[in-house]
Parts: sequence; structure tokens; C-alpha cells
Amino acid sequence: MDNILNKKIMPKRALSSLFTWKYILKIFSLFLIVVVFLVPIFRLVMLSFQVEGTFSIANYTTILQEEKTWSVVSNTIIIVIGSTVISIIAGILLAWIVAYTDVRAKKLMQVFIILPFVIPSYISTLAWTQFFGANGLYVKLSGILPFTIEPINLYSMGGIIFVLGFSHYPLVYILSLSVFRKIPREVEHATRVSGASGWHTFLKITLPLALPGIASGGFLAFIANLDNFGIPAFLGIPAQIDVLSTYIYQQVVGFGPAAFQRAATFSVILGVIALLGTFFQWLFLKKSKGIETTLEDKKPRLFLGKWKVLIETGLWTFFFLTSIVPFISMAMTSLISAYGLGFSWENISFKNYQFILETSPKAKKAIGNSLQLAFIITIVGVIIGTVFAYYRTRKPAAWNQFSEIAISLPYALPGTVMALSMIFAWMEPIPGWNPGIYGSILILFIAYITRFLILQVRGSITAVLQVDYSMEEAAIVSGSTGFSKWRKILIPLMLPSILSGAFLVFLTALTELTVSSLLWSSNSETIGVIIFGFEQAGYTTYSTAFSTLIIGLIIAGFLFLSGLQLLWNRKVVKTK
Repeated sequence: MDNILNKKIMPKRALSSLFTWKYILKIFSLFLIVVVFLVPIFRLVMLSFQVEGTFSIANYTTILQEEKTWSVVSNTIIIVIGSTVISIIAGILLAWIVAYTDVRAKKLMQVFIILPFVIPSYISTLAWTQFFGANGLYVKLSGILPFTIEPINLYSMGGIIFVLGFSHYPLVYILSLSVFRKIPREVEHATRVSGASGWHTFLKITLPLALPGIASGGFLAFIANLDNFGIPAFLGIPAQIDVLSTYIYQQVVGFGPAAFQRAATFSVILGVIALLGTFFQWLFLKKSKGIETTLEDKKPRLFLGKWKVLIETGLWTFFFLTSIVPFISMAMTSLISAYGLGFSWENISFKNYQFILETSPKAKKAIGNSLQLAFIITIVGVIIGTVFAYYRTRKPAAWNQFSEIAISLPYALPGTVMALSMIFAWMEPIPGWNPGIYGSILILFIAYITRFLILQVRGSITAVLQVDYSMEEAAIVSGSTGFSKWRKILIPLMLPSILSGAFLVFLTALTELTVSSLLWSSNSETIGVIIFGFEQAGYTTYSTAFSTLIIGLIIAGFLFLSGLQLLWNRKVVKTK
């Protein structure tokens, strides 16, 4: 009798456990991830194979037969490879100097190294163009020299490569520095004792062991250079030098009979190039040698002696010329009452700033839109990203891994590709039904959270890993569970890393241009779109004034975050 009852009860329990609220929440979350992060990309790819509503490869055959296509692709490859080489060389050299030598003020140096990456690329481009402009500091400084220096034209392929390369070398530096410091000095010392020169040791031992970090940083620089829209748009469009990111933009804004299909096809081609870069990175990593130790040795391994002052002077000169002088030149231009006038007391005026902050309704609206988007995206990102990072770290499972890959995919794709996928996905989420998302600021919110959520997830994963699980167990034993555990244990310990991720999300969303350039509409313009519009229309004094204000806002935010983290660390120390 008992056996019969058990058989009847067990299926009911199994059925009830199948539909617990946790299981339903998991299925719903997975559904949202697929719809928000994967379906747009799928619809983009499918549109590239559609001609008049039927499946066809005609878009590809037509586009690949056009001479302009191969010109754009070759420009893209040349510019991306050239700028990536610059990024790799500069990143490796600076990472090696900071990791191995006894140069002073390394922490301050790292601020200047990271600065070109923190500042939005289109603002850096404006700074460089003003520096090398007809009335820029370059011309004034070169006039002092006893010999003649040829003017530099940034509105060229070489100019695009130069600005891109020096905008993204911090990516190589960040990932290479840690690997350099993890290389066991005993291995290098043994090689030197056996008679190898310093250069031979670097080529045969140091470089191969550092290859994983260099390859990862080089790949990120490659993707960043491929994805970048601002620099090729500011420098390439006036010079009629088209790359895939700007050509896709021109296809969409051209509103031709097959504009979206052509743009989707070019987006797939751009995605294929990105995948090829991923393949080459995999080849490098496959051949590289892993480093067993996880400890970073921050002590100097090479003492420069009499060369120390000379090398430090060279480094600070480099930082001064690449991180400070261009922005000074841009700020000077923003203070000129009319573009083309010399920088003198009678020509200095604050009317450009007055126009941005008071006169221009579009500029004021753009500031409000960008701040609103950045705040909302940051708050939503902190909540969702931190919760996801916690479950991804503490309760690893197949669906968590799949979700992380899905969330990271929109950020890995070039921005123009991702923006197009948003258009195709949300113009008609269900065929025949247009909810009005496309053409409103809501699509920018969806696009931003889709693209930038992974930044908060990465930062929060780092935060969770810093908290030993034994502290959670102790909290549970003492009766702190659920929200109480988060409020008393997890949040206080994870807050600094969470805030770092949140600041990165806020800053990226505030100054974004690539996605916004294709998704903005009337009354939903963002800061990046307005600056781009000013520059394209020839209002350089307005674009430089707006850019200078944004740089000031970024610096103020950085100082505020640093002060907040310092106060929090002091509070934690006192508590201990």
C-alpha cells in the first residue's frame, strides 16, 4: 500500500519542483537574454540574405562585384592593421618599461597612459586636428625652430592610422603589463647566466612568455580600431576615405531603395573581418607558453643608471605631446571668437561656451539626454550586472556560461553592426507591429544596455571574486540571509570594484557616438551626435567648446570616484 502511495505522490512532487519560481525565473531570464541580445544579430544576418522578401544571395553578389566595395575593404584592412601595429609597439614598450625598469612616478605615468583611452576618440581627434591645424600649436612651435618642419595632414589615411593607433595602445599596455610582471625572473636570469644577451633574452624568453597578454591586448586594439566610427568619420569623410564603419553609416543615412539590405550585407562583411581577427588571436594563443605563477613581481629588474634621467625625460615628453598639448590646443580653439583668428587677448571669448550651455536648444537637450541615459543605464547595469555576476561566479552552470557569452556578443561586435541590428529588431519586434520604439529615445536605452551591460558584469565579477566565500558562510550561520547578507557583507566589500565598473559604464554611455549616430532621432540627440554634427557643419569652435566641457566633466567624475573610493577604504580600515 505504501509503495502505491509513494508512486502517486512522487510524480506530483517532481512536477511541482519543475515549476518552482526559481525555475520559471531562470527560463524567463534566458528568454529575455535570447530576445534582447541574440535575436537582433540573427535578424541582421537574415536581412542581408533577403531580396524583395525572399531568401537570396544577390546582395552579396552585387556588392562584391562593385569596385567601391573592395576599395572600402582595402582601406579598412590597411588602416586597422597599421593602427594595431602602432598600438602593439607603443603598448609593449611602455608596459616593459613600467614593469622592468626603475623609472620613477609609475602611478602618475599610468594615468597619462590610460588617458587616451578614457577620453572619447572623437574628442581626441578634435584635439589632434586643432593641434596640427593652420593656427594650432604645432605651427606656432615649429616656427620657433631654426629649421623647417613639413606640415602634417591628419585628413589622410596616415592621419587616421596615427590617431587610431595612439588612442588604443592603452589596451595593449593594460594586458601586457600584468603578464610581464608574472614572468619568473629566475628564468630570465638563467638565460643571461648561460651567455645570452639582454636582447636575445627578450626575444627568446620574455616575449614568448608575454605573448598571451600581448595577443589579447592586440586583439582588443584590433577590434577597437575596426569598430571605431568617430576617428574615420571626423578625418576620413572630409577626405573621402571610406572604411566599413563609416560606409555602413553612409548607406543608412542615404536612404536608397535597398539601403538597409546593403548596410546589413556590409555589416556581415565587417563581422567576418572581426571573426578573422579572433581566429588569428586564437592561433597566437595556441602557440604561446602559459605562465604558471599568478603573482605579480613589481620590483624593478633593470636599473637604468645614467640613462634613467634621459629615458624619463623622453617618456614625460611623449606623455606631454600625446596627452596634454593636443587638448590645450583644442581648449585654445574653443576660446576663439571666430575660427581662423589668432589666439590673442582681443580674440578670446566665452561665447562658444555660452552658446552650448544657454543658446543652443539642441546642445542643452543633448546634455540632458546623455546624462539621463547614462544614469539609467548605470543604475540598471549595477543591479542586473552585479546579480548576474554573483550567480555566474558562485553558482556556475551551463546556462550561466551561455548567458555570459550572449551578453558579451553585442559589445564584441562593431558598433555600427550592433546599431543596425537594433534597428531591424525593434522597428517591428513582431512582423506587422510597430510599437514606436525606433525613432524614440527608448531604442537608445535598449541599445546602450545591450551593448554596455557586459562592462558592469566584468567589473562585478572581479568584485565577487575578491570576497571569500567563507565570509558568506559565516554570515549565513549567524542568521544573515537574503537582502541582509547583501547589505551587511557583500555590498560593503564589493563596492569599490562595482563603482569602478559603474563609472566605466556611465562614462561610455555619456560620450557614445557609434551606436547613437544610427539610432538618434529628433529630440533624442546625444552629446556625441551634436559634436559630430557641429564638426561636419564646420562649426569647429562649437565642437571644441562642447568637447572641452565633456573633458572637464570626465576629470571631475574621475576625481569624485577616486575620492569616494579613498573615503570608503578609510572607513573599511577603521571598521576592521
